[in-house]
Amino acid sequence: MKSMTIRGLNDSLAEKLKQTAKQEGKSVNQLVIETLRKKFNMEKEKKFTKIHHDLDHLFGKWSQEEFEFIQDKIDSIRQIDEELWK
Repeated sequence: MKSMTIRGLNDSLAEKLKQTAKQEGKSVNQLVIETLRKKFNMEKEKKFTKIHHDLDHLFGKWSQEEFEFIQDKIDSIRQIDEELWK
């Protein structure tokens, strides 16, 4: 990967970059690279943001009793068996 130095940034532009990066939870470097990729239509393909809808029909369908039953089963499976760790 190449490194580049950008010269001639005035204080207000540098501060704007820092503020925007902070607001977006990114580094200034990451913000600049993403901005350049967008400008040149070279955006990185997002690999792990695919949205699935195959379980949508279940959303909001469980009663409180069903939820508690299922949650109890999950919680019981998550228990650590002390005998296995001795």
